Amino acid sequence: MKENLNPGGPGQRGGLYAPIEPFRQQVMDMPGGHRIYVEQCGNPDGVPVVVLHGGPGGGCSPGMRRFFDPAHYRVILFDQRGCGRSQPSASVENNTTWDLVADIERIREACGIDRWIVFGGSWGACLALVYAQTHPERAAALVLRGVFTMTQGELDWFYGGGAGAFWPEQWATFSGMVPREERSDLIAAYHRRLFSGDTAEQARFARAWAGWESALAVLDPGEGRGSPSGAYALAFARLENHYFINGGFLDGDGHILRHMGRIAAVPGYIVQGRYDMICPPHTAHALHRAWPGSSLRMIPTAGHALSEPGISAELVAIMDQLRAGRPGR
Repeated sequence: MKENLNPGGPGQRGGLYAPIEPFRQQVMDMPGGHRIYVEQCGNPDGVPVVVLHGGPGGGCSPGMRRFFDPAHYRVILFDQRGCGRSQPSASVENNTTWDLVADIERIREACGIDRWIVFGGSWGACLALVYAQTHPERAAALVLRGVFTMTQGELDWFYGGGAGAFWPEQWATFSGMVPREERSDLIAAYHRRLFSGDTAEQARFARAWAGWESALAVLDPGEGRGSPSGAYALAFARLENHYFINGGFLDGDGHILRHMGRIAAVPGYIVQGRYDMICPPHTAHALHRAWPGSSLRMIPTAGHALSEPGISAELVAIMDQLRAGRPGR
C-alpha cells in the first residue's frame, strides 16, 4: 500500500528523520526474467538494514528512508518483483515468496553484507519472518509492523466479511463488483477478472481491490487515501491476489508460527495498531507469544498504516534504541 508519511525530525521521540537521497541506485537482473530496483541511503559504512515493503505489490517510497538515523544506518530498499520500479510490472511469472527470499539473499551478497536488521510491515512483516526463518544466521534483528502471517483466517477476515462488518459501505462497494453467487470466495472471483486478459476489466477490478484496502489503512478516515489508480493499482491488485490465492506459496496454513523455533534466538520488535482493520492485533499477539525473544508494542490509537503517527514514532524510537545499544523490551 502507499505510504503517506508524516513530517518530523530527530530530537523528538520518534520524529522522522529529514528526507534524504540514495547514495546508490541500481537495477539487478534476477532469475526468471525480473529486473529489481535497489537503492541504498544513509551511511555506506553503517549498520545495515533491509526494508521490506508491503503488498505484495506495494513498492518502496522515499518516506521509508526516514525511519533511520542516516549517520548510523546503511539502509537498503528495493521494489519486489513486479512492482514499483522493478520490471516487468504486474508480472506474476516466477513471482513467489521463495523467489523474493532468494532475491533478498542476492541483494545482501551483492552489497557485501554479512548480517542485517530486517524491517518490514504488513506483507513486509510476513516476508521478513519467512526470510529470517530460512536464513536465521543473516538476521541481526527483526523490526515488524502490522503483522500478517498469511493464514487462511487472516484472509477470511479481510476478504470474507469480517472487516466489512466494521466498514459496511466500503464492503458493499467491494463485494458488489461481482455477482452474488460468487461472493463466497472474493479472492477467486477477483482473480478471474484481474487475469481475464480484458484490459479495461482488469483495470476496473484492480482499482476496486486496491481501493478496499486503502480505505481501511488508517484509523482516522480524514487521513485516508483516495482509491489508487493506474499502474500502481494493477500491480498491487494482481500481485496481492496472486499471492493470496496461492496461500503465499507457504507450506500449509500456519507455516510461520510452526517455524518460530528457527528464529528463537533472533531479537524481535513488533509494533501493532490496536485498531488495525487489515491485520487485526490477535496475529501480532500470537506471534509474540510464540517468540520469546520478542517485544510487542501495542499502539492504542492507531490502525494499520506506516503513516499512523503512533506507529511511525514507535518504529523510529526502536531504531534509535538499537542505535544506542539499548534494545529494550
